[in-house]
Amino acid sequence: MSDAFTTRTLNLTTGSSERVVDITGDCKQFLSEAAAGRDGLLNVFVPHATAGIAVIETGAGSDDDLLAALHTLLPADDRWQHRHGTPGHGRDHVLPAFVPPHATLPVVAGRLELGTWQSVCLVDTNVSNHNRTVRLSFLG
Repeated sequence: MSDAFTTRTLNLTTGSSERVVDITGDCKQFLSEAAAGRDGLLNVFVPHATAGIAVIETGAGSDDDLLAALHTLLPADDRWQHRHGTPGHGRDHVLPAFVPPHATLPVVAGRLELGTWQSVCLVDTNVSNHNRTVRLSFLG
């Protein structure tokens, strides 16, 4: 694999509750090694059918607001045809249509170009799957 493309996986334990996990620090650490001061793109991808990647403000309540909005849009009840796992688990399989499993972000001079209050986050509503993998890939 050339220096133009570098990839790494993160293994995260999200626990048994719905979570928005800030992985911005992991992204920055990866780029400090992989980008070496170059311009390019960071792709963040979660290879799971029940999780997504969001760029959102965290720490001021927006992460909790996101989970609340997802509860309104995708209630954890028995309406879902996909019916294995915990009650309402079918909604977790619809989540990636609203919170996609990927984000592609600009990198300038080896640094992630986020807005002042933006963070890169894993969104996980599946309380039955506690282990998640996130793939970080730099192309530059």
